[in-house]
Amino acid sequence: NYNLISHLTVLDNVEMALSLSGVSAKERKTRATKVLEEVGLGDQITKKPNQLSGGQMQRVAIARALVNNPKILLADEPTGALDTKTSKQIMRLIQVISKDRLVIMVTHNSKIAEQFSDRIINLLDGEVVGDTNGIKDSEMSSSGESLSNKKTSMSYLQAIKTSFKNLFTKKGRTLITAMAGSIGIIGVALVLGISTGMTNYVNEIQGDTLAGFPISISQITQTDQFGPPGAAGDNNPLIQDETTTEFPEGNSILPYDATANLTLHTNVFDDEFLTYLDNMDESLTTSIAYSHSMALNIVTENENGSYDLVASEDGGAFSFLSSSSTFSELPNNQEFVESQYDILDGTYPSNYNELALVVDSENQLEVGLLESLGLSIDTEYTFEDFIGKEFKVIPNNVFYNDLAGVYLPRTDFETMYNDAEAITIKITAILRVNEDATSEILSTGVVYTTMLTEYVQDIALVSDIVVAQSADETTNVLTGQAFNEFISYDTIMQAIGGDTTPSAIQIYPASYESKDEIKAYLDAFNEGKAEENTIIYTDIAEIFSNTISGLINTITIILAAFAGISLVVSSIMIGIITYVSVIERTKEIGIMRSLGARKKDISRIFNAETLLIGLTSGTLGIAVYYLLQGPINLIINNLIEVESFAGLPIYYALGLVLLSSVLTLISGLIPSSIAAKKDPVIALRTE
Repeated sequence: NYNLISHLTVLDNVEMALSLSGVSAKERKTRATKVLEEVGLGDQITKKPNQLSGGQMQRVAIARALVNNPKILLADEPTGALDTKTSKQIMRLIQVISKDRLVIMVTHNSKIAEQFSDRIINLLDGEVVGDTNGIKDSEMSSSGESLSNKKTSMSYLQAIKTSFKNLFTKKGRTLITAMAGSIGIIGVALVLGISTGMTNYVNEIQGDTLAGFPISISQITQTDQFGPPGAAGDNNPLIQDETTTEFPEGNSILPYDATANLTLHTNVFDDEFLTYLDNMDESLTTSIAYSHSMALNIVTENENGSYDLVASEDGGAFSFLSSSSTFSELPNNQEFVESQYDILDGTYPSNYNELALVVDSENQLEVGLLESLGLSIDTEYTFEDFIGKEFKVIPNNVFYNDLAGVYLPRTDFETMYNDAEAITIKITAILRVNEDATSEILSTGVVYTTMLTEYVQDIALVSDIVVAQSADETTNVLTGQAFNEFISYDTIMQAIGGDTTPSAIQIYPASYESKDEIKAYLDAFNEGKAEENTIIYTDIAEIFSNTISGLINTITIILAAFAGISLVVSSIMIGIITYVSVIERTKEIGIMRSLGARKKDISRIFNAETLLIGLTSGTLGIAVYYLLQGPINLIINNLIEVESFAGLPIYYALGLVLLSSVLTLISGLIPSSIAAKKDPVIALRTE
């Protein structure tokens, strides 16, 4: 048998023996070409074995045996499958070869042996029965030449080249296998591309929409909750000795403290922190709004001639003084507000006694708000119905009545409204959020300036109720009862205007990117301070962002998992196809092992083959994805009007190609191991 590898050219078959010996590519080609010319095949080096005659294939086998320049050449029936003419050609070639090396030939053809051999040893049943040119013991040299075998080694590059040539001879099957393997890559790429687009889209929305959400710092903030309100255990001392269950039987009722499971932190707004905040880089913020718990006692005159009390949003814990939140404070930055809101009519409030009415994007106001403003509920209003509308802020000395040291709110709103000390305020503008606003920073209703807060607070500081409360820090002058853990001296002083310390601070960042710098600035203030002296802030935008990002990541993982299943299945399929290739190429394995290939060389060849298939699958999958990306973006643009939504970053694409290669390489480890363990003698006999 000629034992040539069918998918390799004549030159490659001869070079294979040199490849296993670690000879360089240039030297391999030179030596293989030379030896093929010596055996008369110099013009056949690019042909495949199936394009040659039997005598030519035998010459290739001889050339392959000679290319490593062996000292001994063994020829087992070299003319057994050849006609007489071709046999004589091969024997003349072997005769030439025997001039500079030992050739041992086994044959049953005595004529050829007698014609070409220098020495004939006849064997019968395994025993020597004749020797035409025997050597006597006395003639044997005492210093014979020793023979040594050189270890062979195939390089990784050569293994890849060999695998590539095999795959190229089976282009159809290789392409189908690569296409099947690319399905999983296409699925994962689609998920990652759309997920990346969604993340970028959300980040853009965050930058445009969430940038206007302030960083909030409240005096009292919740930092932890250990369970549902009223849960039994150490966190709820009222019922810690009781065991509670849902839907209990019996007639017992257990009390619980709703705040027992809450951990509250008090932010100390002292001069140190307020000064630190004032020194922050002004370019990072558009406005810093200071809220106060002081209740603005505002009275309105209704259209029917009656009078009602309207409480501001800053009433805090004392909003029981009124039932609505109609009034709120404007951020102290007119330029920032006007960048978010259009002035539909009138002029922007610039004095303490000027207000603005905020309507929603559809020019609507809630009926409860209209009622609290003292207007009758009609189906439609005009701007003129609100511009010039007056209200009165009632100072403490007018609003509270001293009854034996207890200060109670008066209920005669008409008298208070017409009191000479009442502060007249009026609406001078109608505001509506504009189309390009990053967020709606104002609630619908009436807004007033910080100048009004400061004006009223200056009056409150010298009012009778504040003076009385300042003189007694143990008794609540509003109720005549002692302070407790829920209502303290500080909260009452803030409510009646005796404490100018803000109850909350809203920091409006100049951009979404500046949020991080502002938070880093606040974190720097906390460095080295005890926990009770630190400032804890709330970034509403970050909460929204983390929630949305978490949702996107969850969806991405789920979809990628489904797509990954197809990727794993395709990898297993490639492993099966590799095993089929091992079965098909069993004889080739035997040939390479006979030429000196190690087990690791055989494994290396088949591993290289699976690696090439994986690389092709990954590349093909990414190419198909980028072809689909255009139509996908077109569809998404028609649905949500966002251009270039899906996009797969190059590092994702390279990562997926690498993933495909690794998975297919892993799937081919078992088949390649099977190939490496095949017995070369048995493998050579396989057809």
